[in-house]
Amino acid sequence: MILEQTVTWLEMTSPVQLRPGRLPPEPMELVPAGQPLAPLLAETTTRVGEPHGWTSRPAWSAARWAEHLARPEVRAWLARVGGEPAGVIELETRPGNEVELTVFGLVPGFVGRGFGGHLLTRAVRLAWETGQPDGAPTRRVWLHTASADHANALPNYRARGFRVVRSEVRRKEVPDTGA
Repeated sequence: MILEQTVTWLEMTSPVQLRPGRLPPEPMELVPAGQPLAPLLAETTTRVGEPHGWTSRPAWSAARWAEHLARPEVRAWLARVGGEPAGVIELETRPGNEVELTVFGLVPGFVGRGFGGHLLTRAVRLAWETGQPDGAPTRRVWLHTASADHANALPNYRARGFRVVRSEVRRKEVPDTGA
């Protein structure tokens, strides 16, 4: 099945542009997700993306996840609430002193409960704190989202201070679930 969606790229060019979200209703812990946590990160990323048709990473093998997380430019965290996986953050340094927020989201059981703005605030702060390989300061934090993502994704990004830099309509082939 072909899905037509709008992909929107957003950016921040200064950490002072961040408008923090409200505190979550329960404490949220961020756990660095290196290679030992790769299986849990893979499972949680799949849970986050499944409702939105994320298709690439669920197909990754354990070896592919380990290889990805071993890359020095990649940093990932699991968000936990009460010890339960609640979401994921993944950042990747890019040329030009940029950091891309490559994966972000909550597992379905935590969506709509007041955790998203806080988790995104933490993700953006981590992105600005992420050092560049040459030690230079980060000059831009960016991401992209699609209209197939959660309806609150784009409003949350904008509420935190990201500005839209580009949008385009794309076609994506997704598995037909028979629904």
